[in-house]
Amino acid sequence: MSERGIMATLNGLGMIMVGLLIGLSNGRAAPVDKTQPDAWHQQLQAMGLPPGLGEKASPANPIHQVTLAPLFHEPFACTEHPVGQLFGTGDALGTDCLIVGGAADATHGYNKLYRGLGEKNEDWYGWHKTVHAPFDSIVTYIHMNPVTNSPGEMGKPPASVIMFTRADGMNVIYAHIGDIRVKKGDHVKAGDVVALDSNNGFARNPHVHVGAYKGTEPFQIRWDLKAMGAIPALSGN
Repeated sequence: MSERGIMATLNGLGMIMVGLLIGLSNGRAAPVDKTQPDAWHQQLQAMGLPPGLGEKASPANPIHQVTLAPLFHEPFACTEHPVGQLFGTGDALGTDCLIVGGAADATHGYNKLYRGLGEKNEDWYGWHKTVHAPFDSIVTYIHMNPVTNSPGEMGKPPASVIMFTRADGMNVIYAHIGDIRVKKGDHVKAGDVVALDSNNGFARNPHVHVGAYKGTEPFQIRWDLKAMGAIPALSGN
């Protein structure tokens, strides 16, 4: 199955996650009257989020992009959150990524996301695989959600989160991760192992949500294809 086919399957099966913070999707209207922004901020404050994270994202017109080091060092596929689906910084224009497995060798088998029926987290090829830092940066926020979801059942937000802040003010969020290997204030290099893939918060299966923003402007995620080419498991897939 091609990557395009995998992502079509993800969408068709409803496996794409909704949002790491509040989870406002296109099925719920964004705040429109003068009383609702206060409620929005009250919800953010109740979740203990740092200033800026989860704020209403500004309109992305045109959409700018940021290139990140590979999230995983194994073959993976991502599906995007399009304009208007999610509204908060860290969620808006984000992408949800899952490791792909299943091929027996170079000429046999086909790509899939899990073994069997995928009813256990351990069935998913990405479960507890290493997650790598997006760029040289400082870890500026960490939240741990101790509750692990079962596949097919959404948990409560916020998810376990790491926020990385680059010198130019670019922020990148990883969500739904587990076994976090860094702490607030740590300096990381692109590609450093920072956590493991997991399943917590507003998610229905193991994956990692990646969101990027500067100020209140969301950015579209691109992967560094040169860096991917230097990783044998990715270049040889």
